[in-house]
Amino acid sequence: MSPTPAAPPARRRREGLRALVWLSPWLIGFAAFFLYPLAATVYFSFHRYDLFTLEFVGLDNYRYLLTDDRALTSIGNTLWLVVFMVPAQLLFALGVAWLVTRLKAGAGFFRTVFYLPSLIPTVAGTVAFVFLLNPATGPMNQFLELFGVTGPDWFGDRDWSKPSLTLLGMWGTGNTMVIFLAALLDVPRHLYEAAALDGAGAWRRFRSVTLPTISPVLLFSAVTGVIYALQYFTQAMIAARVASGSTDSPGSSFTPGYPEMSTLTLPQWLFQMGFRDFSMGYACVLALLLFAASMLLTLVLLRRFRGLEEVS
Repeated sequence: MSPTPAAPPARRRREGLRALVWLSPWLIGFAAFFLYPLAATVYFSFHRYDLFTLEFVGLDNYRYLLTDDRALTSIGNTLWLVVFMVPAQLLFALGVAWLVTRLKAGAGFFRTVFYLPSLIPTVAGTVAFVFLLNPATGPMNQFLELFGVTGPDWFGDRDWSKPSLTLLGMWGTGNTMVIFLAALLDVPRHLYEAAALDGAGAWRRFRSVTLPTISPVLLFSAVTGVIYALQYFTQAMIAARVASGSTDSPGSSFTPGYPEMSTLTLPQWLFQMGFRDFSMGYACVLALLLFAASMLLTLVLLRRFRGLEEVS
C-alpha cells in the first residue's frame, strides 16, 4: 500500500487554528485562573506587601519560613493528617463498602446510614461531633464509663486532638464509601470464579482480583484525599473554637491551633498571616509551599500506584 500523503501546510495551519478556537475557553480560563495567580504569588513572595505598600525584600520571606516555629508546627500537623488521616479514611470507607456488598439483607439501610453524615454541612457536623466527644457531657465518654474506661479530653488534649479530627474525617467519609461501593460492584464476577477454581482464598482474591480492578478508584480517592488533607481548614478551626469556648464577640481574639498548636494546619497559618496580619508576601510563600507539596505528593502517588499495577 502506498503511504498516505501528508496534508498540505495550509490545511494543517487551518486545523491547528480550528483546534485553538475550540480550546480557547479552556486556555483563557487556565491563564486567568491558574497561570496569572501563580505568577502573581511568586512575584509577591519576594516582597513585603500589606495591601497598601509593596517593598522588595528578596529571599527574606523564604528565610523567615525556616525560623517561624508556628509555620513549622503547622507543616508537621498537616503532614500528620496526610500520613494518618487519609489512609484511615480510605481503609474505613473501603471496609464499609466491602461489608455492604456482603450483606444479604439491609444493604440499602446501612448504605444510607453511613452516607448520611457526609450530607451534613461541615460547620454543623463539626460542632455536633465536638459535643459528642465532650469529656464531661458527651455520650462517647459516658458510654466508655459503662465499661470502666475513663474517656480522654478528645479535643482539649494535644495528644488526642489530631486523632479526634481523624475520627471526624472517618465519620464523614460517606462520599468515598459510595465510590468504593460502585467500584466493588463493578468487579467482574467471572474473575472471582476463576480465582476460586485456582484455589485462591478470600485474601488472595481480594489482593489479586479486587485491588487491581479498583486501583483507578483507589488512586483517585488517594489523590483527592491528600489534596483535601493539605487544604484542611474548616474542621480544625471550628473544632478548636468550640473546644476552647472561644466566641466571635466584639473585642475577642482567637489564635487557631487549640490546644497548644496541635490542630494548627498550614492553611490556617496561611490565613492568619495573609488576612489577619496582612503579611501577604509571607502568605504567598506559604501558598507556594502548599502548592509544591500538593504536586509532589500527587506525583508520588501516581508513581506508586503505577508500580502496584505493574506488580499485579
